[in-house]
Amino acid sequence: MKSYLKTTAGVVLSATMATASYGATVNVGELQGFTGPLESMIGAMSGGANLAVTEVNASGKYLQGTINVVQGDSVCIDAAVAIAQAEKMVNDDNVMAIMGPNCSGNTGAVITNVLVPNGIVSISPSATSPALTTLEDGGWFFRTAPSDARQGPVLASIAMSRGQTDMAVTHSNSDYGKGLADAFVTAYEAMGGTVTVMAGHDDDKADYSADVAALSAGGSATLAILGYADTGGRGIIAASEDTGAFSDYVFGDGMISDVTSAAVGDGSWGTLPSPDAALGTNWKAVAAAGGVDGSGVYSAESYDAMALIILASQAAGSTDRAAIQAQVLNVANAPGNECHAGKLAECLKMISGGLPVDYVGATGVEMDAGGTANGSYAEREVIGGAFTDVKIHK
Repeated sequence: MKSYLKTTAGVVLSATMATASYGATVNVGELQGFTGPLESMIGAMSGGANLAVTEVNASGKYLQGTINVVQGDSVCIDAAVAIAQAEKMVNDDNVMAIMGPNCSGNTGAVITNVLVPNGIVSISPSATSPALTTLEDGGWFFRTAPSDARQGPVLASIAMSRGQTDMAVTHSNSDYGKGLADAFVTAYEAMGGTVTVMAGHDDDKADYSADVAALSAGGSATLAILGYADTGGRGIIAASEDTGAFSDYVFGDGMISDVTSAAVGDGSWGTLPSPDAALGTNWKAVAAAGGVDGSGVYSAESYDAMALIILASQAAGSTDRAAIQAQVLNVANAPGNECHAGKLAECLKMISGGLPVDYVGATGVEMDAGGTANGSYAEREVIGGAFTDVKIHK
């Protein structure tokens, strides 16, 4: 397993914090796809999550002690592996909560098989399938990234504004890919767009030339790829570029990666959850100071997910799992004193002083009653071989 864990060494807590658990070590889980279809994105995501822990430990204001991160590799698309890793965290490592998982299919499996039976909170930074909204989670699952029920219409609106009125669509045969594709196509066709061909693709195939040939048979020069940058999506691009089947591409968030931008020409574009300009500027400064790539996909959402776990525990005055669950929405949402990225020490101090907080964080966190964040999206275009922010869409 690749490890991106930053040092989270303990500090001596202030002598004024009389209720702090001196010398105690508290475990929190980080269940991410360190290998698999999101591998190229996980470095920045793990960096964001662990930056929150480092910040808290350095502050000495977390009343339950020093936080230790227990990492597990979900491999993203193998539910059995994700379940086994989550069960280890719960039963062997006694984590108070889990930050993650990433991919929607694995997340659903972990919710059903681990979170609900064991009564433990999970906050995912990147599981965006609309199906997770209606899954029976017992109130144990939260996410700092918005549902693809929102991303689909945003993608469609941008495509139409760019004059891309027809395209072929391919999606990963996963909960994420299918959910985003359905949301996108429904909105796109309602706006007058034409989908010439729509087809799923399997990940980790040796050859995607037949897939691309079938997609290009509809006659469009534009292909929307709603999949994973490190597996099937990369293969689709390679086969298309080899044959010249498509000249323009549209990407969902799972494709926003250096792997993708290096493989296509300028002008292709995509969307991903992203804070507004002011919050984004603050996050990038906080991330840079902590040695983290703040422009990395879901790095900000990962910071927020981990921070919310810690602040909910502070509000609960405990590492009790049910007590943490009861506080997540309270600290995530208004009303309260606003807390921003890089200011976790202040947030912890306010909570311990009995003041209500509204965690704005890196991304402007505000969750609905089901625990899903209502976020905005960045439109990113490939310019000079790299994805560059063009506009924020709310």
